[in-house]
Amino acid sequence: MISYSATLDVSRDLATALARLLWANRRRLGTRRHTRALTCWSQAVLILRFFRDATRIAALARDTDISLATAYRYVHEGIDVLADQAPDLHEVIAAASEDDHEHLLLDGTLIATDRVHDADRSVDRWYSGKHRHHGANIQVLSTPNGWPIWTSPVEPGSTHDLTSARRHALPALYPTAVRGLPVLADKGYTSAGAGIRVPVRRRRGGAELDPATTGWNSYINTYRAPVERAIAVLKIRWRALKHVTLDPHRVGAITAAALVLTRMEKAY
Repeated sequence: MISYSATLDVSRDLATALARLLWANRRRLGTRRHTRALTCWSQAVLILRFFRDATRIAALARDTDISLATAYRYVHEGIDVLADQAPDLHEVIAAASEDDHEHLLLDGTLIATDRVHDADRSVDRWYSGKHRHHGANIQVLSTPNGWPIWTSPVEPGSTHDLTSARRHALPALYPTAVRGLPVLADKGYTSAGAGIRVPVRRRRGGAELDPATTGWNSYINTYRAPVERAIAVLKIRWRALKHVTLDPHRVGAITAAALVLTRMEKAY
C-alpha cells in the first residue's frame, strides 16, 4: 500500500463553517463528548472530500480509520445537515423580487446515478430516454447572471422537466411571474402557464416562423442561456454531482447540500 499527501482546494473558513454546523447538530441530538469516531473538523473534511473530489466512501473510511458503515453514516449526516440550510423557494422568490431582478431562469438537469432495480415497477423510472442514462431529474432556479439560488426535490430520470416543475416549482413561481418577475425557460416548458416565457415551437411540417416570432425566440434563448452556467457551477465545483453512487432518492438532498456549500463558499 502506498501513502501520499493530498490537498483539498477549499478554504479553511468553509471547513470551519461546516464543522460548526456539525457541532450544532451534535448538540441538538444530545451527543456526548468523545463518543464519536471523528471530531467535527475531521467529519467536515471527510464531507468536503466527498463533495469536492467525489472520493469513494471506502477511501474515506480507510483514510480516517473508521468502518465503512460509519463513513456512510457520517456522509449522510453531513448531507442532511447541509441540505437543512437550503433556502425555501418562497424565500428565494421574495429575495429576488426585493433585488429587482428583471426575470428568473429555470431549467432541469440530470444527475447521473448507478442503475437501480425497481422491484415494484416494470418500467425503469430512473432511466432517462433523453439522456440515455440512469439519473435523477433536478430543477434549478437561477438569477439572470447565472447564479443558482434554488434546487428542487428529486424526481426519477424518466420524469419530464415540465412535470417536475409543476410539482415543485411552478405553483410558487406563478404569483410573482404574472406580477412582474417572469421566468425564462426552454421549449421543454411549453404550456407551463402564465408568466413562464418560452420560445415558440415551429410545428412539424408547418410554415417558417415570422420575423417577430423568430426575434422572440432569439430573445428568450439569449437571456435564458446563463442558467446553464448555474448548473455548471454546481456540477463542476462539486464533483459528487457528476455521478451519484448513493441511493438516487438522496440526489435531491445532495444537490441542495451542494447549493448550500456554494453559497457558503461565496460568503467566505
